[in-house]
Amino acid sequence: MLDIRLIRENPDLVKTGIAKKKDTTDIDHLLALDEQRREIIRQVESLKSERNTVSAEIARKKKAKEPAEHAIAAMKEVGERIAQLDNDLREIDRKLNDLMIWIPNIPHDSVPVGDESNNQLVREWGSIPTFDFTVKPHWEIGQQLAIFDQEAATRLSGSGFYVLRGLGAAMERALINFMLDTHTADGFQETSIPFLVNWDTMFGTGQLPKMDEDMYHTDPDNMYLIPTAEVSLTNLCRDSILSYQDLPVSLVAVSPCFRREAGAAGKDTRGMLRVHQFLKVELVKIVRPEQSYNELEALVRQAAKILELLKLPYRVLTLATGDLSFASAKTYDLEVWSAGVKNWLEISSISNFEDFQARRMKCRFRDEDKRNLFVHTLNGSGLALARLIPAILENYQNADGTITVPEVLRPYMNGIERIG
Repeated sequence: MLDIRLIRENPDLVKTGIAKKKDTTDIDHLLALDEQRREIIRQVESLKSERNTVSAEIARKKKAKEPAEHAIAAMKEVGERIAQLDNDLREIDRKLNDLMIWIPNIPHDSVPVGDESNNQLVREWGSIPTFDFTVKPHWEIGQQLAIFDQEAATRLSGSGFYVLRGLGAAMERALINFMLDTHTADGFQETSIPFLVNWDTMFGTGQLPKMDEDMYHTDPDNMYLIPTAEVSLTNLCRDSILSYQDLPVSLVAVSPCFRREAGAAGKDTRGMLRVHQFLKVELVKIVRPEQSYNELEALVRQAAKILELLKLPYRVLTLATGDLSFASAKTYDLEVWSAGVKNWLEISSISNFEDFQARRMKCRFRDEDKRNLFVHTLNGSGLALARLIPAILENYQNADGTITVPEVLRPYMNGIERIG
């Protein structure tokens, strides 16, 4: 959520910023409501001061045995006016809040302006592998090796799900343990989190109300299945005041991710590339404001480290304003090369939300001067299994139909070197 003072003092900056995200919120209308709100508060304060004066006058008159009827009637009128203004204030607060929660975060100045076609390549790592045979897509080679079963998943749950069997499931578990070991060795605290959360938690990180149609909701308990561990991890600091000595906070968790993908019908329906449930290792940082952009670069390196250890070619993109999420101020995408589908696959989005989520969650820290300030929050996939496994099955494919197990995974798979 944006700071109302920022909107008051820099309305043109806010208008320009949200327009870059194709948001059409009427900022002038919001400011008019805000002015009405402040005017009502001024009137209420003035009337309360008048009521105090009248109350003192009534007490004086009673003590002096003087008539106080007119003063009592005047105080009653003042009380009724205050009650009416309080009702007006609640209504304006509701309207203001309804507007504020739909305004997206403002993109950072370094973010390129435009839609997806304006995303900027930052760097590439590794070489795209070449083969002297036709590389099969992961769903085809996985089915031949009896480690991937989409038909069974469709019978169980419908389209958009998958089943991994045997060494496919073992590879998934190995990747999770490998990533958790790598990230915790680098200072991230492993955390086990709830996968079902309440409305306030989803609101805190910006999923609600904006992306309600993409969320799985349970009745009658009004709970939501998390779309990413970011939701639970980041909200651990909700309604809290941390010490500056506690920062930065670095957390890692593995969780299933549940997404309706309501706006993605017909896209990437084969294999694991676009599914309603998948496992992901997530990285979250809670930091001081002045450190957040250095921490963003560090978080990109942390996620990329997994791809480098697996020797998978990848590239880093800076997302343009029109491709940013609702809550993000700046996002890098990591894309891994997948030889079977001959395409770059988004495998991690790493974002700085600045204080946008912190304001929604009321997460602050007390600095060295005893000031309570909002933290900055960041998160990134470290990494998503539904993209990582296809990249391995395709890039590590052999002419004889086997899959070479990446060297760093072999200790996690009882020394197995090939699947076949």
